[in-house]
Amino acid sequence: MQHRSINPWSWQDQFSYSQAREVSGDHRTVYLAGQPSVDEHGHPASAGDMARQLSQAFDNLETVLSQAGLELADVVRLNYYTTDVDALLQEWGTVAERLGELEHTPASTLLGVSRLAYPELLVELEATAVGP
Repeated sequence: MQHRSINPWSWQDQFSYSQAREVSGDHRTVYLAGQPSVDEHGHPASAGDMARQLSQAFDNLETVLSQAGLELADVVRLNYYTTDVDALLQEWGTVAERLGELEHTPASTLLGVSRLAYPELLVELEATAVGP
């Protein structure tokens, strides 16, 4: 079995973690770290705007997947961490839009948390993807 870190950006290096971890054998499994609404430098984006943060978090998720040679359709588990469950549910259309064209729905958990890495962050997406 082989392991590989996947880091499309360099800002995470100072925090000693990977955006995703690939495990390969007969098939590849990629474990993605939480993807919040941060820019390419790791700075929080769209403070206070759940819809924009969701969109950015999905963009970041897809960027990491792409670097692993995968796409959103390969995600088998997608967990949502939020500091405001009600606001996330009000913006669920953003989630439905991103997942609407997939042939399967990833197994998911929605977790309300008191805080994420930066106080400005409202949502973070954590995923597992399986591909060829």
